[in-house]
Amino acid sequence: MNRAAMVGVRGARRRHRHIIRRLKRFSLMSIGFSVNEFLFCAVVFCGLCRLAWVWKRRRRPEASQTRPVWAALGSELFVAVSLIFFCRVAIADWPRVPSGSMEPTLRVGDWLLVNHLSYGPRLPFTNTAIEWGLPERGDVMVFRFPQDASQFAVKRLVGMPGDVVVFDAGRVSVQGLPSTARLLDEDVPEDHVVARAAEDRGQWLFAESAGSAHRVVKVNPFVAGRLPLNRTDPGLAAHCAESHPGAWRCTVPAGHYLMLGDNRDASSDSRQWGFLPHEQVYGKAVRVLFNLSQPGRSWLPL
Repeated sequence: MNRAAMVGVRGARRRHRHIIRRLKRFSLMSIGFSVNEFLFCAVVFCGLCRLAWVWKRRRRPEASQTRPVWAALGSELFVAVSLIFFCRVAIADWPRVPSGSMEPTLRVGDWLLVNHLSYGPRLPFTNTAIEWGLPERGDVMVFRFPQDASQFAVKRLVGMPGDVVVFDAGRVSVQGLPSTARLLDEDVPEDHVVARAAEDRGQWLFAESAGSAHRVVKVNPFVAGRLPLNRTDPGLAAHCAESHPGAWRCTVPAGHYLMLGDNRDASSDSRQWGFLPHEQVYGKAVRVLFNLSQPGRSWLPL
């Protein structure tokens, strides 16, 4: 094979690799149907009904002025549904916490205030961001669940791109700084916004600071963080080393985050499904709006 042919083959291979990377990036951004996608479809449907009625009246002004049901829905619901959709994707959202993976910070039944103005709004279907801010270490972050993009999940951002995160017995340290986890007594200090509940009985609560503000994490003394890493995940296998179950070290790759639940022994997080791609970030949870079963948690800051 002559030199020109070899150059052509190498160029074709580079183009092929570029196309594969583009396809992988698109697959990371593929979105299933969630509430926002349904709202977007409702906006389009109501708008089309409204336009169809206006067009019909202009074409046939002599026709009856009584609007059919589909025209009434389009005219009356278009503005309301549009406002709800715009609010959810551009300003704030209000998802419900379905599990205890973030206890004691979040409780089952909490309705969260997700601030889109912190990172920028996410458009439906592609989760494409109009960014004017980036996540920070320690944020309680809402994101598209990597294993089912139609679902939202909430965890704490522990590792930023390039961070070296060390996990041992349920506690973490970041960037080589020593762990500052302190076991709390029965009474949680007043400077923490969490309070003990019935579901915390028999559990250890630690005041932890790993490269960010203090937070309280929960550890089961019978497990003590000994959940193994999912080494079948390519990202974890390539960037993590595990000495034994519950003791590992990961270097967070570029464009990804390491997410952990505050309930360290009852959370499906980066230890199971790998690093979170930046494209799946949805918003920052800033407050508990309310909890119908625990009224005292209303407007609780995170």
